[in-house]
Amino acid sequence: MHEVNVGHKALADYRSIVPRELMAEIDELSAELRGKRVLHVNATAFGGGVAEILYALVPLISDAGLPAEWQVITAPPEFYNVTKSFHNGLQGHAVDFPAEARELYESVCRANAADLTRAYDFVMVHDPQPLAMRDYVTMSQDRSTRWIWRCHIDTSTPDQGLYDYLLPSINGYDAAVYTLRDYVPQGLTVPVREIAPTIDPLAPKNMKLSAEDATYIVRQFGIDVERPLLLQVSRFDPWKDPLGVVDVYRAVKANYPAMQLALVGSMASDDPEGWEYLEKVIEYVAADPDVFLLSNLDNVGSVEINAFQSHADVIVQKSTREGFGLTVTEGLWKARPTIGGDVGGIPLQIEDGVTGYLVKSAAQCAERCLQVLAKPEKHRRMALLGKEHVRREFLTPRLLRDDLRLFSDLQAGKIGR
Repeated sequence: MHEVNVGHKALADYRSIVPRELMAEIDELSAELRGKRVLHVNATAFGGGVAEILYALVPLISDAGLPAEWQVITAPPEFYNVTKSFHNGLQGHAVDFPAEARELYESVCRANAADLTRAYDFVMVHDPQPLAMRDYVTMSQDRSTRWIWRCHIDTSTPDQGLYDYLLPSINGYDAAVYTLRDYVPQGLTVPVREIAPTIDPLAPKNMKLSAEDATYIVRQFGIDVERPLLLQVSRFDPWKDPLGVVDVYRAVKANYPAMQLALVGSMASDDPEGWEYLEKVIEYVAADPDVFLLSNLDNVGSVEINAFQSHADVIVQKSTREGFGLTVTEGLWKARPTIGGDVGGIPLQIEDGVTGYLVKSAAQCAERCLQVLAKPEKHRRMALLGKEHVRREFLTPRLLRDDLRLFSDLQAGKIGR
């Protein structure tokens, strides 16, 4: 395992952004827990929503008085092929899980568990990649350590064979955290908390960017900034339905010939299927000069994504399965008209027809896009309501508060089997 350097963040910088009563509760909880050591463990330090959450959350835990660390597991490339199948299987695909895959998964988790030699009061393990580490921990202080599994994906209808294999590992934790209660499968004996993810309003990806700066940055990638732009930011993944977004764009373009589409993704080290699916998207686009496929390999980083989201006329997240959808949160935070698939955690963020639109098909998504383009002022007002909803519910200090509540309850024995 290797530790991620998260730098420093100050809670004081958020006090003018989030509700006062939220900060007051953080102060109270942090005083109670001061000095407790916290460790977060996941599979990658870049390229996904979990990593973005941890870059903001971990330093704020430390600033609250609980020394916090973030460590990433080390594994060979073939391990991530196995755990990508876990991701798909937990979301409902039938998966093949042969004995050699189990042996590889278990050996990697065992080796990384051996690297845990420091004492911690709370260890939060994210998603299935490092899940089984808990089974192999031999730390002498383990009896006093509270272990929490944080599941960021929709596991409501998992492949039963895979789930039966993973269930004993999940039940070995002291608590499990899911984004929605509906994601919790049958058979868990571990106590469950429902906690939604958040974004960092002060990160480069979400800080205020002027319209002029956003326009300048977007123009560098060949976008005609005088013409309308439809945007989806997500991994190149079938669950995110980028092919469906291309269909939406084509339907909208029939009415607005000037329309452009940008599909902006990130190629992550723990997502080997992303490369294959990107090739499918390239083939489907068929060299349309008004479609732009961009990623971190094109020097699209946090500031560039901010610029695209701040500039786009319509932001979509047409997922067919979604744990939460942080790109929806980001779009709403920029006060841009946002359309999301009516799945997973997206309805937590978008109230249909009030703060944005929820859709169930490409045809419905295209219809909503046309409505946004026809009445921009109406949808600007809706977007401002969406921004306020994010301010109150989906910024990092709220996640910090919820995690501190969980730590406090575990310490006090208020969560038990």
